[in-house]
Order: sequence, then structure tokens, then C-alpha cells
Amino acid sequence: MPDSRPLSYVEVDLSAIAANTRAIRARLGPGVTMIAVVKANAYGHGLVPCARIMLANGADRLAVSRVSEALALRAAGIVAPILTLGYAAPDEAADAVTHDITVAVGDRPTAAALAEQAAALGRVACLHVKVDTGMGRFGLLPEEVVPFLDWLATLPGVRAEGIFTHFATADNADKSFVHTQMAIFQQVLAAAEAAGHVLPLRHAANSSAILDLPETLLNAARPGIALYGLYPSDHVSRNLPLQPALTIRSRVARVRTLPAGASIGYDRTYIAPRTIRAALIPVGYGDGYPRLLSGQGAVLINGRRAPLVGRVAMDQFVVDVSEVGPVAQDDEVVLLGRQGDEVISAEDLARMAGTINYHIVTALLPRLPRVYVGG
Repeated sequence: MPDSRPLSYVEVDLSAIAANTRAIRARLGPGVTMIAVVKANAYGHGLVPCARIMLANGADRLAVSRVSEALALRAAGIVAPILTLGYAAPDEAADAVTHDITVAVGDRPTAAALAEQAAALGRVACLHVKVDTGMGRFGLLPEEVVPFLDWLATLPGVRAEGIFTHFATADNADKSFVHTQMAIFQQVLAAAEAAGHVLPLRHAANSSAILDLPETLLNAARPGIALYGLYPSDHVSRNLPLQPALTIRSRVARVRTLPAGASIGYDRTYIAPRTIRAALIPVGYGDGYPRLLSGQGAVLINGRRAPLVGRVAMDQFVVDVSEVGPVAQDDEVVLLGRQGDEVISAEDLARMAGTINYHIVTALLPRLPRVYVGG
């Protein structure tokens, strides 16, 4: 009977995401609003299925980066509050107000456009004020916040529901700058309150801070990568058990014996030093598998590591299966995840490629279909 699985695919275990969501919900406690971050296609895991499972297991709200991501959630029938964390252009205000999307603001043109659209539609535009306490990117500088809130209060149809900042070094070993940022943010909150502006939701803690810096928890928090079972860095404690949810699976496309001296792949970067058994894997950088793994990556076949030889091409690469036992066409290959007792983690691939685990999972492209299990 033919195998009904896709040739190559990303398997996402929704039961793992559910368990991680519940664990983080318990860590935050009942008094903290949990804003689950599902930007970048839920960190490569699939936007809508992940959003649904998180909301069903303790998340109160969702956060994305862009209005377009929030619209995709609304189109899927998700009615929970959604916050955009990044810049929203003034010409996106109509969509945001129409679809009840909460927008992060750090400039007057966007806020003014939201007010204009709210008036035109007879609705209220909800927003969160972003404060730049040291990241140096999007948001108001601390001294700009109170004047901005004073001005915002003059706009009809706008409700400033929240205020937040983002830590630059929470996943570093040295977390001193986090405390500097938190002190600045607390000063901003105090100044805003003294000026008569009390914004109901206040949030700063991301996954790293939730795991390591409970003193940064306010009345809301934004877990992201931890929801997917990945730790933000090697410098963040593992004091909360998390379950990685993502596996990349494929199948052997061809197996053949190559003699000593045979070359493999573009630029002939690998010349076989001896007779080898070579297996072709039908995944490449066109699927988001990093080209930087050329000559140093590995896959799992028969529960054992088979080293990658030669270049990762757009659609395929070759591994040496001389030492992993019998291998045949269509045998299962795991590129990321567990097979038997062996595991290749996102962190393993990140170290070999000189990047971070966030990049490994978010770079996975649509040509690898997402297949959901559990939940």
C-alpha cells in the first residue's frame, strides 16, 4: 500500500504545545494575562492550529508582529484579542479597527489614523503603547511617553488599553541590562500614572524573563518560543520542563555505492576518501533547511546519525549511510527531532549553522507542509 505521508514535511505535536502552554500558564499564575506570541507562522509551527491550541490551554490573548498576521487569525474565526507587536502603517488602520485588532503604537500618525478610522466606523480603536527602554528599535523613548499619552487622550474613539517594553538581553548570561530596562519602564509607568494615565495591561516579560526573571512580571506577559518547547538560549535555565513540538521528516530518495574519489554536489566540496554508501535526501534550502549545514550537518536514519556530505542544494542533499545499517529507498529520515534513542535538536542545527534556534524553525518554508498530531 502506498505511503500516504508527504514526501517531506514538518510534523507538529499539538499535545506538546498544549502541555507547554499549561506549564507556562501555571508559572505565570492566575493574576497575569497570558499573551501567547504566534508571530512568524507561530515560529514556523503553523499560525492557526497553534493559536487555537494555546487559547484552549490557558492563553488569554494572542500577539503577532503584523496586521496581516492578525487578519489571518480573524479569517480563521479566532475571536480572542490579538495584539500586533510591530509597526502598523497608518493605511492599515481601517483593517485593524474593522477586525478589532489591538495595535502597538509608537508614533502619532498611526494613532491618528486609528482614531480617524474609529470615528468613521463608529467603533473604538484599542492600542498598546510601546516604550523603547533600550532595544533601540520600535517605540517611544521614555521621555516621550507622557506627552504622547496626553495627546492620545484628546483623540476620540481611541482606548489605550496597555503599555509595554521589550528586553534586549534577557536571554544572555549577564542580565544586568534587563534590570536597567525594567527600572526605566517602572519610572515611565509611575510618571504616566502621576499624569493621570493608568493603562490596564502592563507587560515586559518574554519567554526568557518568564523562566529566569520573575521580578519582571507585571500583570501581563508575552511567552513566545517557550510555548513551542524551545528555550531562548543556553543561558536561560531549564527550570520549567518544555516539550519540543516540531519534527522534520523525509524519506530516502536514492541509495547507491560511490567509489573512493567520487565527488558529491556543487563545487565538489566532498571527495569520497573511501567507498561509501550515499543516500539522497529530498530537502534543501528551498525548504528552509540551512545551506550553512553543508559538510557538517547530519540526519537520523535507523536511529543513528548519518553525516551530511557535500553542499546542501535547493532541493536535496546527500548523507553518508555507510555506518547506520541497511538503508533502502523510502526509508524514513528525521532531519530535526527524535528517531529511536537519538535526537537532533533545533539547538544542534543552530550551532552547526552558526545561528539560533529561532532562525531554524521560523525559516522553514511552505513547501514543507505542516502535519499536525496530538492535541
